[in-house]
Order: sequence, then structure tokens, then C-alpha cells
Amino acid sequence: MRRWDFVAAYLQGELEAGEVVYCHPPSGYETTGSDGRTRVCRILKPVYGMAQAGRRWQRSLFPWLQTWGFRQCTSDPCVFTCTKPIQGLSQSIIIGCYVDDLFILYSDDSANSLYSSFTNDLSSLWNVEDEGPVSNLLNVDITTDADCVLLKQGRYISQLVDTYLPEGVPTAFQRNHAPAGADLPLVIAAALDEKARGIAPDPKLRTTYQSLVGALLYCATQNPA
Repeated sequence: MRRWDFVAAYLQGELEAGEVVYCHPPSGYETTGSDGRTRVCRILKPVYGMAQAGRRWQRSLFPWLQTWGFRQCTSDPCVFTCTKPIQGLSQSIIIGCYVDDLFILYSDDSANSLYSSFTNDLSSLWNVEDEGPVSNLLNVDITTDADCVLLKQGRYISQLVDTYLPEGVPTAFQRNHAPAGADLPLVIAAALDEKARGIAPDPKLRTTYQSLVGALLYCATQNPA
């Protein structure tokens, strides 16, 4: 698996036909014309900061992939697959699109392979960079050998422990074999409920708690096992 990055991806997209967007001049440019009228700039390409820039980029890339021969996955529209016969042998490519990155899974990268044909066309049409083999994708470590692809989240989980439990796991937690005690919801409610405590909850504590819960939910839902 290799990662390909689109350089300034949004600028490689196209506005829709008839779409007219204006913006204020960038800092350093004159904002008033010689006639005293306020100057504005017409945007010719999707730029970072535009609400629709990501959508315009998607509508430029996805149709091209489908025209090339890829089929869009129905369960995950950001995943595309393509299978074609090359020199009498069937070859396949699986692509995962993540904003301005393509994660390309392939079985053959020889000069006449399907992968080489695709990446040659990709490079000729778009400004892209081959960033090499993928070792980490969205905090999932990836290792490969001749027989399998191994996915792990151990390093990410260790980072969470270092961030939220810098002094180590408390002894009380180590003795508790259950994920959480039955009274956990009541303890959380009491900690965050202003009326119950008589004081306003600590904004920093609330944010830290929400961040940790989000990180744990990510681990649970993205568990490669």
C-alpha cells in the first residue's frame, strides 16, 4: 500500500458551470479602486476556506476515477476498486480516498502493471506526489509481509495512556477487572452537573473528558481486530 498526495488539492478542483463566487482582496492589496468603489476578487478555482471547496474537489476526482474504470463502493463511497486483465492475468487496485490523499492497495507494481498504468495517468493529469509505503493510517499502524497485512492500534492506545494517565494507571483501576463500575454514569453526572455540585463544572475538565471519550470511541469503532 502506498500513499499519494495531491498538492494543493482544492486548487485542482473546478467550480461548477455558472458558479460565481467573490471574496475580499487578500491582505496587502488595495481594497478601493480609483473610482472610490470597494474592490472584490472573483474566485476562479476552489480555494481553502470556501464552504464548498471540498465538495468541488470531490466532484472533480471521483468522476475521473470512475471514468478510468473504478467502481465506487456502496458501503463506503470513499473506497474504489478496479479489476482489469493485464497480459492475460487479472489485476486489481483498491483505493481509499481521504481528503487530498489516495491510499492505493495493489498486488503488482511492475512497469506494465495496472498500478503503473493508473499512477502514470494520475501523474499526467494531476499534481501529485508519491509519499511511499503507508506505515500509519489514521492512528492505525500497518505492517505487511508476503502473506498478510497486519493492523494495530497499540501505539495509539499507549499515547492515550501517556496523555491522560501520565503517572500511570491508578492501582484502583488495575484491581477492577470490569471496564467500568455500575455507578460510573452517576459519578460522571455528579461531576458535570452544576446543580448537584453547587458550582460550575471545570471547563478544562469537561473538555478533557469529552476528548478522552471521543478517543476511546474511535479506538472501539476503528478496532482493526
